[in-house]
Amino acid sequence: MRLTGKGFSPFDIRGIYPDDVNEEVAYRVGRSLVKLFHVERAAIGRDVRLSSPELLKYAIKGMQDAGADVMDIGMCGTEMIYFAVAHYKLDGGIMITASHNPKEYNGMKLVQRGSRPISNDSGLRDIRHEVLFGRFKPTGYSLRRISHMDIMEDYVNHLLTYVDVNKLRPYKVVLNAGNGAAGPVVDALSKYLPFDIVKINNEPDGSFPNGVPNPLLVENREATVEAVLREGADFGVAWDGDFDRCFLVDEKGEFIDGYYMVGLLAKSFLEKEPGAAIIYDPRCIWNTEEICREYSGRAVMSKSGHAFIKERMRAEDAVYGGEMSAHHYFRDFSYCDSGMIPWLLVSELMSTDGRPLSEMVGSMRRSYPISGEVNSKVKDVDAVLRRVEEKYQAMGAVIDHTDGVSAAFDKWRFNLRKPNTEPVIRLNVETRGDRRLMEEKRDELLKEIRR
Repeated sequence: MRLTGKGFSPFDIRGIYPDDVNEEVAYRVGRSLVKLFHVERAAIGRDVRLSSPELLKYAIKGMQDAGADVMDIGMCGTEMIYFAVAHYKLDGGIMITASHNPKEYNGMKLVQRGSRPISNDSGLRDIRHEVLFGRFKPTGYSLRRISHMDIMEDYVNHLLTYVDVNKLRPYKVVLNAGNGAAGPVVDALSKYLPFDIVKINNEPDGSFPNGVPNPLLVENREATVEAVLREGADFGVAWDGDFDRCFLVDEKGEFIDGYYMVGLLAKSFLEKEPGAAIIYDPRCIWNTEEICREYSGRAVMSKSGHAFIKERMRAEDAVYGGEMSAHHYFRDFSYCDSGMIPWLLVSELMSTDGRPLSEMVGSMRRSYPISGEVNSKVKDVDAVLRRVEEKYQAMGAVIDHTDGVSAAFDKWRFNLRKPNTEPVIRLNVETRGDRRLMEEKRDELLKEIRR
């Protein structure tokens, strides 16, 4: 099978199966992880994709051949690997998943002890080199032990520690697993919650008969929105394929942007732990900073990306970290991201606040209107970033380079970022209570970027 290295990104391994990611790659990744990180006991799991069982089998063989005992937790979400490695004090773990990518994709996410992420800066570059150029001789370890373990009860019990179930109101809730891996967790959680739960697309199915679960795409939100309105639900939740991100819809069928989710979750934690540190990314910041001031929280900005957020959370002992991309990180979850904890916390916050979700979010939308992330393809990303920065700095903006270029004026600000893999600029604009100004500045910036 081909070994191109094409599926390796700065944070994980992801590509088209079997061209970029295949059984040989999985075997070599498993073997390299054990060798380079001195893994004696490892966890492995997979999402629902049709190619995942074979990739899992070969990754297990690679880990065994390198001398590790392997705990196979079966079909699961990425956060269940995070949980298993930390909770059972294992040395590392592999999740076979391509998250929200189209169904012809697959990949792997890797962690070391304590569920610390393995990215380019912490060993993924070394694993790539070993996969492409390492010579793997027979080791005689192929009979190392493999165990199959159902961790659902331990995992669900941990999820329930984040909320006081006795405070939850009997809301009607639509839960859309998207035919991904979230369905079994929904089933296991539902018996402990007082909600009237309407399940849609709950059966795991790697052929994704209702479309690949990626609620960031507007067309993929329709099923959740329609079910909320049809059922008269108090809110709806949708997940991506490996459910490390969740997306909420209010009772009016309005999608809740990740920025405002960060505000809700920051408030949830600071009500319980005033003064705690909250980590957030630089794309949009003012709403989060205001909530931190109101509840005596310590607002700490970090570069976007799970490896950066997790590292900063550990350094600050932050109780929570959130990104606009709908990744939410929790200190008591080994500083890892979870797509199950957020909606539980929001339901508890609604229960104690008493207002409908649309009103809770509406006040934030009015105070800090945002453009949402707008992408522009350009020939020379760095040249455009320099040009835009110089123009707005000359106009008196305060410039910040935590992640890309941020420029702030008294009543509005923007952030420009470039991704790692494509010639694109991502723009986010926010204002202080002035939607018209936000739209005006968004259009002004897009004209400048695209000229």
